[in-house]
Amino acid sequence: MFTGLVEKTGRLAALRAAGQAVELAVACEPWDEPLAVGESVAVNGACLTVARRDGGGFVCNVLKETLARTALGDRRPGALLNLERALRLGDRLGGHMVSGHVDGVGTLTEIGRDGADYLLRVHCGGDLTAGMVLKGSVACEGVSLTLAGLWEDGFQVNIIPHTWRATNLERLKSGDKLNIETDMIGKYVARLLQGRGPAARPVTEDCLRNAGFI
Repeated sequence: MFTGLVEKTGRLAALRAAGQAVELAVACEPWDEPLAVGESVAVNGACLTVARRDGGGFVCNVLKETLARTALGDRRPGALLNLERALRLGDRLGGHMVSGHVDGVGTLTEIGRDGADYLLRVHCGGDLTAGMVLKGSVACEGVSLTLAGLWEDGFQVNIIPHTWRATNLERLKSGDKLNIETDMIGKYVARLLQGRGPAARPVTEDCLRNAGFI
């Protein structure tokens, strides 16, 4: 579990085949508390497991499913990566609850300014926007952001200067692919409202009335 508050950035050192798997190597400054083999790190919002340490950086094994569902495979050596270690019980939750399980990929269509802030407009499918609410939370490239605009096929986020400078967001350009994770709580609520499952019923006005809620 993560918060979407990026702790540091690193560089993609390599993305290479390793037998039947793929290795992703990250170069970064050493952590104050050294990484442990087996711990989880969010890399551009995708939860990966540290397979081994490499100087101050680390190497992860990446599943084909991860490459298919995220934009990591589009990154080239030298690309700036957002990094966050897993949340520990008792830590401050300054962003929102982020699982590190990327829901899909969006395409950056516009970068603009809104006063001192920056804004990004992202195009994505309705399967992603269905899990979003205006003023709710979304993780873009692993960064916890608030939805300032929402449409059927996309959304807008506004970004304060500190977040812009402290993450890889300032390196983005129109047409880039972004890892998107919608709000975890919203996804569970949406699934319940859809009434999926053999014994499930959709939550309707009649259902609530019959149950005595209205």
